[in-house]
Amino acid sequence: MKYEFIRAHRGEAGVRLLCRMLSVSTGGYYAWCEREESPRSMQDRELLTQIRQVHQQRRQAYGALKTWRELKDRGIACGKHRVARLRRTHGIEARRKRRFRVIVEHHHTAPAAPNLLQRKFHAPAADRAWVGDMTFIRTRTGFLHLAVLLDLYSRRVVGWSMSEKPNIAVALNALRMALALRHPDSGLVHHTDQGPQYSAREYRDVLRQHKLSASMSGKGNAYDNAVAESFFSNLKNELVHHCDFMNRDEARSAIFDYIEVFYNRQRIHQTLGYVSPVQFEQANGVC
Repeated sequence: MKYEFIRAHRGEAGVRLLCRMLSVSTGGYYAWCEREESPRSMQDRELLTQIRQVHQQRRQAYGALKTWRELKDRGIACGKHRVARLRRTHGIEARRKRRFRVIVEHHHTAPAAPNLLQRKFHAPAADRAWVGDMTFIRTRTGFLHLAVLLDLYSRRVVGWSMSEKPNIAVALNALRMALALRHPDSGLVHHTDQGPQYSAREYRDVLRQHKLSASMSGKGNAYDNAVAESFFSNLKNELVHHCDFMNRDEARSAIFDYIEVFYNRQRIHQTLGYVSPVQFEQANGVC
């Protein structure tokens, strides 16, 4: 294992330094190199190539388990512990960054709607419950604000909108997109935090017009809206934290691609049985 690591990284630090760091002899390393490669080693090398392809094609978002699932779906026979070992040995890690959330208290807003979800983040069918939230993305020319709505049944982003300002328009545009795409029946639970955009009379009027049931998290409680929070965490860990957007248009393009190309259609979800939201809906006759 140590010799494999040295061979993989010898161009970066040199054989002698790596041997000294790993407490092995250079003679032993070179003797190992002269041996005929074992079938197991050749298989590992071929599998590592496939692992790296999945890692790049899935935007470095997957851990070992999802990588193994993806390889199985591609017809590549391998064990999950083997995949985990090769990823660990060769420093292949999912993009992650410490989670944080800044909570801003808003005053003089309309009374909050009751919490109808009560942290029950599963729906028996499509368009029975949507969850929504807003966040901001930094660019070199200022903030870009993003509003989304996700269907709890499939975790699909059914509505989204971006704007320079965190006003009611960006939230309403995401809602109108979801309504036009999904045409939900009356009674759908629409759950968000207590942000002023969602408490505004104009927003509540649209909900009433379409007979949607407003639901809101407890004040300052991110766990009451965990699915929307998780989506933003993934978006930032897998895209935003690794990009230096020169302007808002560049950020818009990247976020559109993340939502519609990657997240909705390619990114597999454990809660969905390791398929993407669109694949889940297709398999269950939704779209």
